[in-house]
Amino acid sequence: MQSTLTRRILLTGGLVFLTVIFGTTGFMGVEGYSAFDAFYMTLITISTVGYQEVHPLSHAGRVFNSVLILFGVSVMFFAVGAVTQTIIELELREHFGERRRKRVIDKLRNHFIVCGYGRVGRHAALELMRTGAPFLVVDRNEARVQQARQAGMIAMAGDSTRDATLRSAGIERAKGLVSALATDADNLFVILSAKTLNPALTVVTRAGEEEAEQKLKIAGADTVFAPFSMAGHRLAHALLRPHVSSFLDSATSAMGLDVSIEQVQVAPGTEVVSKSLRDLHVRRELGVIVLAISKPQGRMIFNPPAETEILAGDYLIVMGAAPKLRDLERLVRGE
Repeated sequence: MQSTLTRRILLTGGLVFLTVIFGTTGFMGVEGYSAFDAFYMTLITISTVGYQEVHPLSHAGRVFNSVLILFGVSVMFFAVGAVTQTIIELELREHFGERRRKRVIDKLRNHFIVCGYGRVGRHAALELMRTGAPFLVVDRNEARVQQARQAGMIAMAGDSTRDATLRSAGIERAKGLVSALATDADNLFVILSAKTLNPALTVVTRAGEEEAEQKLKIAGADTVFAPFSMAGHRLAHALLRPHVSSFLDSATSAMGLDVSIEQVQVAPGTEVVSKSLRDLHVRRELGVIVLAISKPQGRMIFNPPAETEILAGDYLIVMGAAPKLRDLERLVRGE
């Protein structure tokens, strides 16, 4: 659409410019007008204003002017029509584009909502996009919304602190929400609104100030990240344990190694329930390492021994290649 619009503007402007040059040169050559008089005569002729002639025309001048009227007026009508068509197409494109995006959003189920497309929200959205998870970006800044759409994301403009915006984003059908707005107060308001509309929603957020972390958790945030304290810890780790820091970067961001860390939940009634890790042979047959098991009561078993029994509802924290992790996920879900 952008290339078509550019070509149309260039074509229209070029035709008008050539018509003005043709008329000005003709009047100067046929009637001996000065450059300005010839330009003025051409302008009032092709614009159909109808002012009187600058100087009386000879027979040859009238013949030339007749040709200029036929050609020039046609060009002007074409230019007006092209501009009108372009405006209508842009309006229709925006209208139907909004309707299409609304239909896409209405079809989302068990998706994630990223509130705020700033530095933190953008990286969260990119990670969700990398993993193939369904998600939606919401930002009040139209330029950021366009930026997200150009990156291939579903995005809508709106104020995340308003219930109407969250409902439009399908908050009742959503699985999780990332609140990455600029201030702790805005994030607090979003969390309160989101948890009111969907109490089962998993909410993660960022805290700009350390004292806001506890308040955000009380408001309903399941996980709160403090970027400044996290950055400090990572910097210290990079100095004291550089190889450990490099490994964690590779494993968690899929950089340098073809592995990632994921969580998979064991579904009830599947063949893996009540079996031990030794019986599953996940490391030998799938090449997946079980780092930890998170129990429904919140207890975490790190580096579980081979005889650890797997129960329905357990979350296996596993590391391995993406295809192998998908195979394990299908296994524990009984697919």
